[in-house]
Amino acid sequence: MTGRRALRRIHLLSTVWFTACIGYVLVWKLWEAGFKWWLIFSLSGLSALVVLLLISLYLFALYRGIDETQQIEVEHPLTTSSYYMALYVAMPVIGGLASTLGMMGVTRLDRFLLWVAMGTLYTTSAMWIAVDPAVGMIEMLVPASRRHRMERLAQAEAQRRARQEKREHLLAEAFAREERDHQQRQQKLHAQAQRLAVLLACDANQWAQAEQEAVDIGAQAWRLGGLTCMRQLHEMAIYAAREEEPKTQGLGRTTDSNAVLQAPSCSLPSAPCDYLSYWWDGIGDWRKPSQG
Repeated sequence: MTGRRALRRIHLLSTVWFTACIGYVLVWKLWEAGFKWWLIFSLSGLSALVVLLLISLYLFALYRGIDETQQIEVEHPLTTSSYYMALYVAMPVIGGLASTLGMMGVTRLDRFLLWVAMGTLYTTSAMWIAVDPAVGMIEMLVPASRRHRMERLAQAEAQRRARQEKREHLLAEAFAREERDHQQRQQKLHAQAQRLAVLLACDANQWAQAEQEAVDIGAQAWRLGGLTCMRQLHEMAIYAAREEEPKTQGLGRTTDSNAVLQAPSCSLPSAPCDYLSYWWDGIGDWRKPSQG
């Protein structure tokens, strides 16, 4: 824990120094190109938020990598070591110190600071862009690292397949349970569906009584299994009424003109009128179909 805390502090110091070097080189190059100080300060002010955002994202990424290392020590024995990580995060400071020692004889302060900043940028870029990826690639070429990586990938694939099979098993169990419940409800609702089929085939002057009885049956279905049970009973009743329709054709029904005007119209003359969708409106979550 102490080592990680020290590593974070070193990296924070290195990042501040690296950012200061970038800023100094940028200001120097702008001044050397002939820009005025007021323009330089304006450009630096506009880019300050972007630089701060990039630094914050980089710090978060590296701190997370220090806390929860994504690399496997067996596959990367060198780059995951504490000594290498310390060298990696301290490279800006090391580059600055090396450049300072190399420029001890320079008397001009502006040149001295410029070469120290440039030396920091060169050494840090070389370490972070060239050396570190090359070392990681070399580590991956080691037979032990390659073998461990293949085993790790195979294990991850096996775990993924196991999770997929578990999800499919749970889904199959859910479907089987739903089908079993459907069959059980169908047995319980058979008598009610037959009665509703009879009510749908009643004469127009008996619709008020039929509606009241159908509402009672629908309320019982709601208490039994909610909207799902009501939908199943509705389908069973319509199917039973369709089966009974040929038996009642040609028997002649007495009709009431007022009742006919109040009843919902049938879109298909050969199919039984779906009065249940209107009679059950307001029972639980059941709502009648929209008009239009």
